[in-house]
Amino acid sequence: MVSVVQNVAIDCADAYSLALFWSGVTGRPLDPEDRPGDPEVQVLLADGPLLHFNQVPEPKTVKNRVHLCLRPDTTRDEEVDRLLALGATLLTDRRNPDGTGWAVLTDPEGNEFCVLRSQADREAARA
Repeated sequence: MVSVVQNVAIDCADAYSLALFWSGVTGRPLDPEDRPGDPEVQVLLADGPLLHFNQVPEPKTVKNRVHLCLRPDTTRDEEVDRLLALGATLLTDRRNPDGTGWAVLTDPEGNEFCVLRSQADREAARA
């Protein structure tokens, strides 16, 4: 017997607004039953678990112990620029001059996530 991961739960102050941000990040829709003001909202990912946003009264105060790592279908640097335009903030830039590394961003509520190199970035570095 095993357990299957159903969702990744993210505590937040405004579930609908934060889910809209992550919908833009992933290019995936919200659950069609979710509405502004709902205390729980989900982003329906194509594969794997859902992103579940759960409204809580307390603010975020410390670094996440678990975070999402994104591998873009474009270049890492193009994706970082796109996410910044969506409302993310660059927290720590761990990109290296040789093209390796990653960028640590935060979503509009301060939750950390990483943008890794794309497959094309990785292949270009090997060439």
